[in-house]
Amino acid sequence: MQQTTKNATEEEKAVAVASRRRFISIGAAAGLAGAAPWAFAQEGYPKQPIRIVVPFAAGSGTDAVARITGQMLGEALKGSVIVDNKAGANGVIGAEAVAKAAPDGYTLFMTTNTTHSANPSLMKSLPYDPVKDFAPVSRMGNLPFMLVVNNDLPVKSVAELLAWGRAHPGKLTYASGNSTGIVCGATLSRMSGIPMLHVPYKSTPPAIADLIGGQVSMMVVDLAAGLATVKAGKMRAIAVTTQERTKLFPELPPLADTPELKGFDITSWNGVFAPAGTPRDIVLKLNKALSDMANGVPFRERVAKLGFDAFGSTPEELGAFTVSELAKWKKLIQAAGIQPE
Repeated sequence: MQQTTKNATEEEKAVAVASRRRFISIGAAAGLAGAAPWAFAQEGYPKQPIRIVVPFAAGSGTDAVARITGQMLGEALKGSVIVDNKAGANGVIGAEAVAKAAPDGYTLFMTTNTTHSANPSLMKSLPYDPVKDFAPVSRMGNLPFMLVVNNDLPVKSVAELLAWGRAHPGKLTYASGNSTGIVCGATLSRMSGIPMLHVPYKSTPPAIADLIGGQVSMMVVDLAAGLATVKAGKMRAIAVTTQERTKLFPELPPLADTPELKGFDITSWNGVFAPAGTPRDIVLKLNKALSDMANGVPFRERVAKLGFDAFGSTPEELGAFTVSELAKWKKLIQAAGIQPE
């Protein structure tokens, strides 16, 4: 009897072990079946077209750079890359779309300081967090900005512009198509002591059109979006917003050269992000392709013609830079006296 009981006990143990193993196997299979599709996206990536979301309209500086980036990224990854313009709300529409996209490596965000530096201080609430909702991939370079005026405005320098503004109080207006335009215009008004009316636009192209048409006096625009129009003689460039001259337009003096505007230094930057949670190896694969591109001669030469100063970075460098720029732009916006809306 004792032997029979012992055998039965061992048999029960064996059944229990087998049952546990079966339960674990079934659970694992269920977990795999229910796992998000991007959990397996790394293998053979990319297997489908990659979408680069741009939060500004076609014809903007960021859009122009994104199209060259998409073409060359597709060649580097031996895949297809498309550019998807989601303009509006000062870049918020595009940023929110990417923040909520699947983190599978097939949605990227080429953006600027508008969505990832300035908006948190320009707006009372945002439907995205520029740090928590995104995975940094690589910086792509800087977008130097220039101050341009309507051809009918009788000024050819910043000093003449300020003199005209003082002689015609309440007559100067400035357009903006992004946060850099908003902050630069407000800073220029504050530092010079000249009241200027802000006229906001959904994006840069319609703002340029109204400047050419005389609806507004001036605006601050990135070289990538405005250089061709300046060279065509449709509007006049009189200064750059950086503290030093830019090699992309060396004849333009900095705004800071004007005594009233000493210390004026505002630079726009450009970088690529993915939704938070994108697999690390996909981020690294994208980073290598993008940073190699941004630091390479072919890409640098192509975008330099647009007025873009290209260079790449590591994901960690872009992440740290984003945090530091949030603090920097908060100070700029507060100093300019801009109230969040």
